[in-house]
Order: sequence, then C-alpha cells, then structure tokens
Amino acid sequence: MKFRSFSVLSGIAVLTLLATACGGGGDDSASSEQSTDGAMVIWADPNRTDVLIPYAERFGEAHGITVKVESIPNEDLQDNFVTAHQAGSPPDLVVGAHDWTGNLVRNGAIDPVQLPQEVADGFEQVALDAVTFEGQLYGVPYAMENLVLFRNTDLAPEAPDTIEELIKEGKKLKESGKVEEIMSLQVGSEGDAYHIYPLYTSAGGYLFGKDDEGNLDPSDMGVGSESSIKAFEKIAELGEKGEGALKRSIDSQNAGPLFNEAKTAFLISGPWAIADMKEAGIPYEISPVPGFANGDEARPFIGVQAFFVASGGANKVFAQEFATNFVTETELAVALYEADPRPPALTAALEKVSADDPDLLKIVEAGANGDPLPAIPEMAAIWGPFGQAEAAVIAGEDVAEAVKAAGEAISEQIGG
Repeated sequence: MKFRSFSVLSGIAVLTLLATACGGGGDDSASSEQSTDGAMVIWADPNRTDVLIPYAERFGEAHGITVKVESIPNEDLQDNFVTAHQAGSPPDLVVGAHDWTGNLVRNGAIDPVQLPQEVADGFEQVALDAVTFEGQLYGVPYAMENLVLFRNTDLAPEAPDTIEELIKEGKKLKESGKVEEIMSLQVGSEGDAYHIYPLYTSAGGYLFGKDDEGNLDPSDMGVGSESSIKAFEKIAELGEKGEGALKRSIDSQNAGPLFNEAKTAFLISGPWAIADMKEAGIPYEISPVPGFANGDEARPFIGVQAFFVASGGANKVFAQEFATNFVTETELAVALYEADPRPPALTAALEKVSADDPDLLKIVEAGANGDPLPAIPEMAAIWGPFGQAEAAVIAGEDVAEAVKAAGEAISEQIGG
C-alpha cells in the first residue's frame, strides 16, 4: 500500500556525478582519490550499527574503499554530529530522526540528497515529506512510526470510535474490578507533548501555522491561542479532576506494563511497545487513536528515521552513492526492520515484511492522516512548556493560565 497524505515531491533530479563516479562497481580513479581521505564513516545508534556493518563492508568492497560504522548513543548522536561538523571532522553519513533536519540544515551540517523520480516513487510519500525542508530533500528515509491505540481484545473486543466511547468502556471495566486504570497514555510529572498530540489536534489545537508555500511558519505559533486553550480544556476533562483517564502517575516507565499486566484494556503507544506485549502474551489489536466526538480527527505525529549526508564529509561522492543507491535497496530496508521492527519507508520492503507481520500495515493505516513531526528548529522550544501545560491541566490547574504561560515561554525561546 502507499501511505500518502501529503503533497507529492516533484522534479527530484538525478545527481549525474554519482552516476558517472559511482555507478555499477565504481570508478577506479574516483575510488583512489576518495580513499586518500581515509575511510568513509557512518554514525548510527547501537540498535542499527550491527546490521549496517555487513552492508557497509559490501559497499566498500564494490567501490574499493574502507567503510566504518561507528556506534554513538542515540541521545548524543545529533549534538555530537553538529559538534563534529563545527570542528571540521564529521562522519560522512549519520543515521537519525527526521526532526533533526531543520537544525542540521541551519547549522550547514548536511547536504541535500538527489533521488531519481522513479526511486523516490518507491517510498511512502509521508516519509519523503518528513525529510523535506524548505522544498529540498535532505535525507533518505528507511523507517516510520506513529502512535496507535492498542486494546486487549479479551477485555475490549470492539475498537472505540471516539475517546468518549473508550473512556466509557474503560470506566465500566474499572468499576467491575477487571482493570485498575481506564486507559494508559503516558503523561508523567512534566507532561508528554508527543503522546498527547493526537488528542490535542482532535480538540482543535495546532503547533505552527503554514505560510503560502505550505511550509511551517514559526511566527504563527498555536500554543497560547484561543484554539489551544479550548483544546486543553477538552484534555482537562479527561484528567485527574475529570474522568480520571489521564494521570500524571502514568509515565514512560509504567504505561506499557499497565497494559502488559492486563491492568488496563487500552494503551496509546507506538510499534516499539509490541515486543513486550507479545512476550507478555496479551491478545491485542491495533486501531487509530480515537478523537473526540464531534471533534477533528486525531492526528498522531509521524516519525521517520533517515540517512543524512554530511556537508563536510571527506567522502561526499560515496556518501551520496550509499544514501541514494544503497539505502534504497529492499534487502537493506528489510534488514533494518528486522533489527528494529518499525514500518519500512520503502514500499516494497513494507509490503514484503507485512506478509509475516500484519501489525505493520495497521500501524501505517492508523497514521494515514498523521502530521510529520515538525523538523523546524523552533520545535525544540515546544516540548518543555507544552508538556508542563499538559501536566498542569491534567492535574486540574487553571487551563487558560497554564496554556498562556506555555505560549509565552515558547515565544520567548523562539524570539530569543
């Protein structure tokens, strides 16, 4: 299936330099010239390093160069990459999240990548959109993820159409003593903007508006606006002084276990949660996160993992070749999926692995109208204040006061 909900990229040109210098088995003179600069280096997090090594070695053998894959902890990867770029010693490629794109572009740390149109057509469009910044493609995507609703089918055989239906069923199960919690959606003491976003959008909230060209416009910031206050008022109704469905006591540490121990029938989470529920033997089904009755559709964030080409790398020709002609191969996409089971961005790989893992298409379908996680640098200012406002309104504090304070804090950071 094709996961398409955003505008199609057009006119992606072929980088002819790659076709001449690195086509087929590689050009000997180009290989010799690049090899004098040392090995081509790829940075990746520990989950992806081992699976990349044999493919990197194969690429190196085909092109007469040495390719090294170095493992960097994920939480340090983006900052270390920017620091290495500024010091003039970056790797040639880095594997990371698409929402790094704006920051890396603004720092001049990555180059655009050029995919022939027929190659671009082989990817899920939302994945390409996610790594497109100011009209240019800056990464080659390989995996996608988004939030879904998991339900314990022994406890809740039918998928709820709305969040109100979910809460009604969850309360009934709790009152009968079958579960301890109405639902599990991680909040924590500081809130969690990522996980609450689908309900925020369903209630009419937004983060950034768009300019005339369809790009996110940080000057039109939604947090603190009347629409965001109304959205948080709807969220507050589900909180600790309302329905009791959203709680600060449910956080990243216990959200999954509550579901896996059958202490709740409903969990809002992503594909990373599946392995533990399978191990726990919980019978589950996947459906879209339900929105509010008479509200907008709940839109989860779409996250994408991608390969980025360093602008200051010593082996830029080969780095572009690896990204555009190697990462685009189904075999590698499937291997990356097997190392970390999330829906592949390459449609052929998605269809192949879905034959044995039907959860993947359900996840993709549940995110069909999702929003790519904003890749503009200003998004970094959203997380803390937004989450704190969420935690405050769920605790029962004054909604308008909490949301306006968040908007002011965000605007101050962006303006600064």
